[in-house]
Amino acid sequence: MASQLLPVTPALGVVTALLLGAAVAVAGWGLLGHGHAVLRAGLRAVVQLGVVALVIAWVVGSLWTSALFVLVMFTVAVRTAGRRMTAGPGWVWAAVPIGVGVLPVLALLLGTGLLPRQGLSIIPVAGILIGGALTATSLAGRRALDELRQRHGEVEAALALGFEDRDARLEICRTAAATSLVPALDQTRTVGLVTLPGAFVGMLLGGATPVQAGAVQLFVLIALLAVEAVAVVAVLELVGRGLVT
Repeated sequence: MASQLLPVTPALGVVTALLLGAAVAVAGWGLLGHGHAVLRAGLRAVVQLGVVALVIAWVVGSLWTSALFVLVMFTVAVRTAGRRMTAGPGWVWAAVPIGVGVLPVLALLLGTGLLPRQGLSIIPVAGILIGGALTATSLAGRRALDELRQRHGEVEAALALGFEDRDARLEICRTAAATSLVPALDQTRTVGLVTLPGAFVGMLLGGATPVQAGAVQLFVLIALLAVEAVAVVAVLELVGRGLVT
């Protein structure tokens, strides 16, 4: 069934390499400042997906090894989002928004029996949710802190008017951080009209009916909205309390 999407042939590898080269070249030509980052990200993806392809069959065979794999995913997400937010030691706090966003949803799915307790089901669902929380956390953190730096005088003015430290910071950075939800909102609003997400296409290729695939994809999108909204609120609380600076 996979051949119906993209055939895995040498031509696919060549085209992928050409596209990576084009991305690096355009980023450099456009003075975006991310040429090397694009190259590193592409090469890391090659290595990481290669390793995952080798170990995934072994990992999903046991619930314990699957849980360990999810823990590794969570740890990498925390470090990635945390480092995007700040270069200081406060990056470890990224565990809070990612954790409080993802864990309740996973617990709900497992508790209600909607998500089978097997690695082949848990790992991809956890990966989708953790990925969404990572994006929301890093974007919200960066935008909130950038806003506080640029509008430091307004924070001082709010303090002079009698605001508490937390309230003064949140008054200035909340709106900027809230824009981190825009990608998830746009994806949900345009699903089926602009994009056909991976879960939907994957289920169709796997033999599911369009109704089944649509129901699962709808759940994924709504779950991501919930996870990312919680993550953004948690990030704001951390920034407001001065735990991430």
